[in-house]
Amino acid sequence: MNAAGTQVEWNAVSLNQSNAVSGTLALGQFVLHYQSQVDSVGQVLGAEVLLRWLHPQRGLIAPGQFIPLAEEAGLIAPIGNWVLETTCLQLASWAMQPTLSGLTLSVNVSSHQFHQPDFVERVSQILVQTGADPERLRLELTESIMVRDVDDVVAKMSALRRQGVGFSLDDFGTGYSSLAYLKRMPIDQLKIDQGFVRDILTDHNDAAIARMVIVLAESMGLSVIAEGVETQQQRDCLAALGCQEYQGYLFGRPVPVKDFEAVLLRAAA
Repeated sequence: MNAAGTQVEWNAVSLNQSNAVSGTLALGQFVLHYQSQVDSVGQVLGAEVLLRWLHPQRGLIAPGQFIPLAEEAGLIAPIGNWVLETTCLQLASWAMQPTLSGLTLSVNVSSHQFHQPDFVERVSQILVQTGADPERLRLELTESIMVRDVDDVVAKMSALRRQGVGFSLDDFGTGYSSLAYLKRMPIDQLKIDQGFVRDILTDHNDAAIARMVIVLAESMGLSVIAEGVETQQQRDCLAALGCQEYQGYLFGRPVPVKDFEAVLLRAAA
């Protein structure tokens, strides 16, 4: 779909700043898919929650096609809040099921959403209202968030960390990449970008960067996860470098929650 066609469809469901709630959100056209995150022996630790637009005519539309339009319309914050609330409701539901209660869900948070003045209050409110365990929620931030008001970023992260919420630094090494801010951030995990994983078997620089991230994480007492792992050879290379957690097509594609649950329940049976 081209940008013009996407804009027409976007307007067709009244997804605009003045009517966000009664637009696509209210119509239930946004859905969440879950992609497994596993440990060194393939045990599922949790999942990354990924937003999709299930259009009645177009089918699944990837975020790259509608997120820029949502940003222009000022809808990233309400969409992000919906994702957080839906994720926390899922965590609360899983807490009642022994097989699923130990899972962690990771949610991407945009820079615009994070810098909302009431971001901490909103997340706290969602956690209370849904009854989700904060220890099972991980917020994934990109390095671009650090470009603006580092003190405010650290203060917000610290406030949520005190409640038990975890943090992962997504796409590490592709953006701002300042170790000065990294040591101040209350993060739990570094994420090796799929761009370094894709050619890790053939590009010595990618392998060196992956190793650097792993060593850095270890030295700071952080976990590290590699995304975009598609082959066993990539996984084995990362393991040899010291990586212990993985995400990618090798372990499962993003799927609706019922499909994600079904795989785990069958494995536990």
